[in-house]
Amino acid sequence: MLSRTADHLFWMSRYMERAENTARMLDVNYQTSLMPQSTDAAEQGWRGLLSISELTQDYQARYGAIDAARVQDFMVRDERNASSILCCLRAARENARAIRGTLTTEVWETTNQTWLEFNRLLKDGLLARDPSALFEWVKFRSHLSRGVTVGTMLQDEAFNFIRIGSFLERGDNTARLLDVKFHALQGGLPAADAAPRGGEQDFYHWSAILRSVSAFEIYRKVYRNVIEPHKVAELLILRADMPRSLAHCTGQVLRNLKRVANQQSAETLRLAGRLASDLEYARIEEILETGLHAFLSQYLDRVGDLGAGISRDFLVPS
Repeated sequence: MLSRTADHLFWMSRYMERAENTARMLDVNYQTSLMPQSTDAAEQGWRGLLSISELTQDYQARYGAIDAARVQDFMVRDERNASSILCCLRAARENARAIRGTLTTEVWETTNQTWLEFNRLLKDGLLARDPSALFEWVKFRSHLSRGVTVGTMLQDEAFNFIRIGSFLERGDNTARLLDVKFHALQGGLPAADAAPRGGEQDFYHWSAILRSVSAFEIYRKVYRNVIEPHKVAELLILRADMPRSLAHCTGQVLRNLKRVANQQSAETLRLAGRLASDLEYARIEEILETGLHAFLSQYLDRVGDLGAGISRDFLVPS
């Protein structure tokens, strides 16, 4: 496969996944903002959302003070923000158009229709009228795109690069979400050492983290008890059967990398294998003892190195 084709497939899937992840975080934060809370708490929630995507400085340079409506507009439709849902869906569509012949008709039409329909919804004012409905629509279209890809494409190298892009982006997002939310909710302490705030507010904040990655019902099924911080961390980091956990995402990246490996990708494959192995045999007690923030920061650095290796070995040089 040509490196340029692989590059378009990789980034098409990453941008679609990024749009979904942004919609997930915005939706949960919007729902949480409707609960009774202080002004400072509400502002902290929106500030944390910007921090997850490393957009705090860009936002403040353009808008200044944190404002819920402005943050939503910035992360949904601001064309100057390359990580906004609008820009992500446009980039996904443009990458798909560039390799139209590699995709099935269903995959292309789904991606193209998502871009066109999203613009129509913005013009109709859905973001201002019902933000949650718009975010749910973005999530649904991402699910549809992923389902159509799995259901209609030959599972060859093109399919493997799509999967690599999706799971690399998903793992990165889950780690960022965990890092920022745990740090904010526990005052920067490891989850096992932090004193619980208790009560209804504590439950809703932890459940919001789980809902942002569609893990609330999974948590109930796996643990069958009250939501505890260290169990949330274990579920989203080490459970390989949880679709958005770090272990699952890294395992999928490794599995698909093995199928496209070439003579120059041995080091990248080693990095992926070592990261997957570390997550497979880790224990949440050890992670919390050494510090959750340190662990997640190291994971993000390793994912960055892995992405750079994939780019160097398979894709168009930056």
